[in-house]
Amino acid sequence: MKYKPRHLMTYKFLLFLFILCFAFLSRGQLIREAVEFLTIEPNKRAVEEDPTLYLSKIIVSPVISYSPETSLGMGFGAKYLFKFKGSGAETRTSNVPLSFTYTLNNQFVFFSGFEVFTNQERYVIEGNIIYRRFPQLYYDVGRDTPESNEEEYSFQQLLIEPILLKRAIFRYLFLGGGIRINDISRVDVEEDGSLEDNNRTGERGSTSIGGEFALLYDSRDKILTASNGWYAEFTFGVYEESLGSTSNFRLTRLDLRHFFTPFKDRNDVLAFQFKTQFSNGDTPISELARLGSDEIMRGYYEGRFIDNHLIAFQAEYRKTIKGAVGLIVFAGMGDVANKVSDFDITRFRPSYGFGLRYLLDAKEDLNLRFDWGFGDNTNNFYLNISEAF
Repeated sequence: MKYKPRHLMTYKFLLFLFILCFAFLSRGQLIREAVEFLTIEPNKRAVEEDPTLYLSKIIVSPVISYSPETSLGMGFGAKYLFKFKGSGAETRTSNVPLSFTYTLNNQFVFFSGFEVFTNQERYVIEGNIIYRRFPQLYYDVGRDTPESNEEEYSFQQLLIEPILLKRAIFRYLFLGGGIRINDISRVDVEEDGSLEDNNRTGERGSTSIGGEFALLYDSRDKILTASNGWYAEFTFGVYEESLGSTSNFRLTRLDLRHFFTPFKDRNDVLAFQFKTQFSNGDTPISELARLGSDEIMRGYYEGRFIDNHLIAFQAEYRKTIKGAVGLIVFAGMGDVANKVSDFDITRFRPSYGFGLRYLLDAKEDLNLRFDWGFGDNTNNFYLNISEAF
């Protein structure tokens, strides 16, 4: 039996949950009191003695999330916001989130995606740590795979990706590198399914161990919800059997974003993102580019289309309606391809939709978000904390 939820029941339940959440959140004083109750300020006494210090926060909260890949997820999380002693206004707030989630699809996920700035932003330490036991849907490789290909498989993943970067040449530009370990194990596939029969690299598990070169330009005014600035991250990873990988391949990734306020009213923000991933060599299935997620190409199931290469673009307009409540609309397009020469912009798939926001932390602009994304013959809901990009 497939784990994929029946959409009609799921949508009705999620709409009920959404209405309930925002009815509760509309009582601004109540939610502010709840956030304050769940916020720990570990250096509060030191800040009282020395007001130049940044007041660190550990925001602990229950986690309620939804995406088509996980269905409804529940758990708990914490977000540590801080600055090192000696950091001034020129140093942006470091962000270290932790979350543990269990979903209605019997998935367990631990996640931390961190970005830490040292004093005066001389160094940036960023990366991801993920552990998950995850059933997922698979439709084979290619941009035109039919729905009838759908099959279920499950796997265990451990991803560790720390990157250290040093400021170089001028402010906001950082150069560095790191390592990336992505281990896929305990893979269970459907009997007589395509994953069992097609002998693709990594179909029964894989290990990717490689070194990454990284270049980062980050002039965003705020990390969690930027309203101005640029973000550009380029990474090039080399994975070799001599390093412990199960195959030899290369990964090249680019994430380019721009944020600005088009009007005098800073409550209006325009945001743009251009994202690519290119792989070369004997790339395992787990490392192929995946179209769709809660971050870009919203509306599509993550991995509905997978192949060697991905190009995607999106634009988002964000507006505060009243107090802590905001509205966003977004649109984008993207595609996957076996070869770069196969990309045809006239065939790119669309992604568009709208969402609501509720401001949880005014100082850091931390939002609860609800998005409804649409694509080619598909639509999906997303409920999470912080912006899509």
